[in-house]
Amino acid sequence: MKKVRLWMLLAFAVCSLTPLSAQNKRLVLYTWEDMFPQDIIDGFKQATGIEVVYKTFEFNEDMLTELEITEGGEYDLVIADDYIIEFVVAEGLARKLDKSRMRNFSNINPLFQYQFYDPDNEYTVPYGAGIQTIVYDPAKVKLNITGFGDLWNSALRGRLGITANYRVINGMALKALGKSYNTENVADINAAGAKLNALIPNIRIFRDLNLDQAMLSGEISAAVMYTGEVTRLRVSNPQFKEVYPSEGIGFGIQAAFIPRRAPNAEGAYAFLNYILDPERGARCFEYSGYYCTYSASEPYIDPQYREHLILPHFNDFEMIENLGQEAENAHVRIWRTFRSALNQ
Repeated sequence: MKKVRLWMLLAFAVCSLTPLSAQNKRLVLYTWEDMFPQDIIDGFKQATGIEVVYKTFEFNEDMLTELEITEGGEYDLVIADDYIIEFVVAEGLARKLDKSRMRNFSNINPLFQYQFYDPDNEYTVPYGAGIQTIVYDPAKVKLNITGFGDLWNSALRGRLGITANYRVINGMALKALGKSYNTENVADINAAGAKLNALIPNIRIFRDLNLDQAMLSGEISAAVMYTGEVTRLRVSNPQFKEVYPSEGIGFGIQAAFIPRRAPNAEGAYAFLNYILDPERGARCFEYSGYYCTYSASEPYIDPQYREHLILPHFNDFEMIENLGQEAENAHVRIWRTFRSALNQ
């Protein structure tokens, strides 16, 4: 009987350990598409034996809803925008980092740490930064674009592409009116809504992805787009002109965090440490096109990408932050009106 009991205990132990072992060989990464080159994903598996299961979302709010439903228990590592991470942390859906598990943590550029969404630098690892810029084709646009205000010029009628992020685009209209991205003044936000509606005749494309391809094909001649797409576009064709808007720069950071109930937090730490390596980090930013957030990676960036991936010095830039409920409601209201007018 003792032998039978011992055999049963051993069998139970093996059965209990098998799912855990399999689980530790699988890392569920949740972010936007095209954030990592395949050779980095493959190299991580070869180095650690951990397979990366790459799951994507389109909007930050969708990611937050998923985490709320699962209580942070189905994803091992998430990369999202700064403002949404503030909500993630406030709701207790992210875990504090054990920095002793990441020997490469010191490779991060301090400029991108201790920001409003993680003021004590406890939860996040920055993975790229971006600014709100304008790109246009000077061969097709006979207009010297210097700022957001120029996008309302009738010379761009039916030739403009814009992203589909409400705070970015509402903020563009606010800046064109000389206001802050983060104003709490509802009258100013309403005025920005009226300003946006006046832009509609110029808009041909309204979407978050592949505006760079629309520029290359000639479908549009000017666009407000994300930094990653700007980099890809200008590396493909340096003749396109990038404009840092004279009204001021909107600035944002993407960051990684480990959900509170991540099934494979150990794998998440391994992946973060892997991409924080200087050479591998440089490869990641060359692929994503966003500004490099690791100081140690900057010397390894290919010269053709260097001017696009090192954050320039700006005298006037502003991070887009979360607002009070009244101002947020006003933004949502003008955005809905704007999208309805665009038939979106």
